[in-house]
Amino acid sequence: MPDITKTVDAPAEETTAPAVAAAPQKAEKARSLWGDAWVDLRRNPYFVISSVLIFLLLLISAFPSWFTSASPTEGDLVKHFLTKPELGSIGSPDWFGYDGQGRSVYARVIYGTRASIIVGVAVTAIVTVLGAIMGMIAGYFGGITDAILSRLTDIFFGVPFLLGAMVVLQAFTDRTVWTVVFALAFLGWTQITRVMRGAVITVKQADYVHAAQALGAGTVRILFRHILPNAMAPVIVVATIALGGYISAEATLSYLGLGLASPTVSWGVDISAGAAQIRVAEHILLYPSIMLSITVLAFIMLGEAVRNALDPKLR
Repeated sequence: MPDITKTVDAPAEETTAPAVAAAPQKAEKARSLWGDAWVDLRRNPYFVISSVLIFLLLLISAFPSWFTSASPTEGDLVKHFLTKPELGSIGSPDWFGYDGQGRSVYARVIYGTRASIIVGVAVTAIVTVLGAIMGMIAGYFGGITDAILSRLTDIFFGVPFLLGAMVVLQAFTDRTVWTVVFALAFLGWTQITRVMRGAVITVKQADYVHAAQALGAGTVRILFRHILPNAMAPVIVVATIALGGYISAEATLSYLGLGLASPTVSWGVDISAGAAQIRVAEHILLYPSIMLSITVLAFIMLGEAVRNALDPKLR
């Protein structure tokens, strides 16, 4: 039988191009709520403008002598208040004219920044700390604790803010900056408490809070490590906007003669003094009013920008 040989062709070698290794992509680091908010804030023109204004106001309040060499309290009766301001003399004592006692209006506007900024920042700091603590306790523990603190908050919230501050200030004969701070803080903590309470009630239902409780974390640790950082966003927004309101309230009380008084330099004091001479020397009232409006507007713009950055629904 013939020998049959089966020839099997070898498979042809496949010509394959060398695989190009994909360049490793750097994993983008996940940003937190605060990280996202900071990115949004840097792109917000309102935040940039308000931040520049507030930085300038803080610089003026800390170092007023850098911006004027004139004294805000020493007057020269030779400088008549009916003389019109020399708007071309930028930065000079004559720039905004003089008041009825021969004092430079520009110098008083510059030095008046300090009292307004101190009142606004100090009241905001006090009411934020006090309101945040009370709101945390009420929202986290609930029950009878929440009922007592909520009713106490409602009682203070029902008192008209300016009217209550006027009544409190009537009890003091010497009304200094810190007296006004105390009067405004005494009635100004209610809104922060309400906002913090609502935020804590929402945050305490989160899984990470239940996990911390299951692992045996203490109450103080849960409140300040897990709940407070995640409930502070709405409080910061409210406090930032309220800061401008406290500055306006101080000027209102000083205008009514129940807040700061001479020799303390304040925009409210100057507005009150200028109101009597508005028909013949409007500059005495005009420039402190403009400065007050710019300051309040700057903090309101900052608060609105922060609110838009921290509220996911507005993105």
